[in-house]
Amino acid sequence: MVSTDLKKTGNELGAKTTYQLFLEREALPVIRAFHVEDIREVALHPWARMGDYGVYLNLEGTEGVNDCYICEVPPGKSLEPQKHMFEEMIFVVGGRGATTVWRDGGKKQTFEWGEGALFSPPLNTWYQHFNGHGDKPVRLLAMTNAPTILNLFHNIDFVFKCDYPFTDRYDGEEDFFSGNAKVPAEGFSDTNFIRDMKSFELVERKDRGAGGRMIMIEMANNVMSAHISQFPVRTYKKAHRHGAGTHVIILRGEGFSVMWPEGEDIQRYNWRAGSLLVPPERWFHQHFNVGAEPARYLALKPFSSRKFPGLRKQWGTSESVKTGGDQIEYEDEDPRVREMFEEELAKRGVRSQMDPVFKAVRQA
Repeated sequence: MVSTDLKKTGNELGAKTTYQLFLEREALPVIRAFHVEDIREVALHPWARMGDYGVYLNLEGTEGVNDCYICEVPPGKSLEPQKHMFEEMIFVVGGRGATTVWRDGGKKQTFEWGEGALFSPPLNTWYQHFNGHGDKPVRLLAMTNAPTILNLFHNIDFVFKCDYPFTDRYDGEEDFFSGNAKVPAEGFSDTNFIRDMKSFELVERKDRGAGGRMIMIEMANNVMSAHISQFPVRTYKKAHRHGAGTHVIILRGEGFSVMWPEGEDIQRYNWRAGSLLVPPERWFHQHFNVGAEPARYLALKPFSSRKFPGLRKQWGTSESVKTGGDQIEYEDEDPRVREMFEEELAKRGVRSQMDPVFKAVRQA
């Protein structure tokens, strides 16, 4: 007879994952929730490895696929140099500064950034962040696939001490961080540095509803990617679902999102500029703009590269669930969704701008 213990997973038997052991070594607090109200105000704690203050965000919707952290660079100072085998996308929450990147024995490259910038240090290169202010800290938020990589190799030293140079990703190109972009297909931007996510030009995406605009972003030859999405005042987008780990950062606007597993109750989360939420895998979610300006957000996504596909399930985020996709069309949504939206607008003394959208749907 097979022991019932052998049928249990490592976690059920009390074993810790390599990523969990890594977090213990980091000795840094970890926030676990569905939603962070304002990443600009999250309390930070001393972080020996980075040489500053920080906190880990292991939000529920990541489901162990990826993680996020916030750190600060002290006024007029720099962080410790870092190198690792996991990918990382860094968003500048506040302040201005510079990052220097280099390979072992290679020439150093330095590029400057300010609030709202997005960049990605190439895989397994050295990099170091510097604060350009003499009187206030810089705050950075980074999404990484460290949980997957650490648990895959289950060797922390290998992940941080591997010497292999990934020259197919980065070979010291002088224009690597110039901000120049390639356009591999309509609605896509292949670049390694974006100066300001709040003003980056977007293209129309009718399939997502409400006159929204979007751009898909790939960086540093990563398997991770991102997109920026924007939708008009007093409108809302269609509900859809996808895999775990997408970090949604509100860049501007005011509103709320709802999330729910199919067949279960809707959960609501209010947001404003600086809010962060991560929908869990296969949870429908939907975003509503109740503010006085177009709402714009940045979505940082694990394992969803156009150039390097095949690492995860492909989701039909722009195809109706009625035809096998993962999007709920306006005509099929729960009536409570529109009621919730209009009730919130009524509290503010304003009216919905969705009537032309629904009229177009009926005519189609």
